[in-house]
Amino acid sequence: MKKTIGISAAFLVLFVLILYVLIYHSDLYLFFLDRKRLAEFIKSFGAVAPLIFISVQIFQVLFAPIPGEVTGFLGGFLFGNFFGLLYSTIGLGLGSWLAFVFSRWVGRPVVERIIKPSLIDRFDYLMAHKGAFIAFLLFLIPGFPKDYLCYILGLGHMGLKEFLVISTVGRFLGTALLTWQGHLARERNYLVLGIVIGVSLLVVLLVLLLRPRIEAYIRRQHRQPPPPRD
Repeated sequence: MKKTIGISAAFLVLFVLILYVLIYHSDLYLFFLDRKRLAEFIKSFGAVAPLIFISVQIFQVLFAPIPGEVTGFLGGFLFGNFFGLLYSTIGLGLGSWLAFVFSRWVGRPVVERIIKPSLIDRFDYLMAHKGAFIAFLLFLIPGFPKDYLCYILGLGHMGLKEFLVISTVGRFLGTALLTWQGHLARERNYLVLGIVIGVSLLVVLLVLLLRPRIEAYIRRQHRQPPPPRD
């Protein structure tokens, strides 16, 4: 009963935030792309700005097309390295949890209204088995649609606790890097920021070029039969 009340309360809070943003920012996608507007929006709440930022991170996980790179950068820019990373991790963790629970609750027919069925079919092997280590690798890969992955894993056999550990740890490196970039911009350390962004873009480009091969290799390894016992 308490768990049901907690989930209902979380969805209610999220709904109020979504309603507020939709009313005052009809150009929702462009709003999330505009770092300056988003930063001013968050700072306007004063002492409760961290809670608003956490809510924004939850929101961008549930509405996967919204880029997490912008919000992750803002965490470091607004709150510094430590608190930016802390607030981002909390928001991403709660958002991932809600997406996973929602997906498990409503089932595939509703999830297919959020994610293209072809994308779900592409990762059907993750739903057929737990695939914990493979899911962790996918969360770790830069540029991979991690928010969609939360919904997809919710359709499978993975337990909630296992999912939360995998998604939180898997997201951590990318979140820390984005937070650091935001912190460097806040400190106006543009030389180091330029180097970090340049290296990050090269890594992301390399991963994007190799991603089809990486995914194909992961799929083959996952479907290989276990070695025979002696």
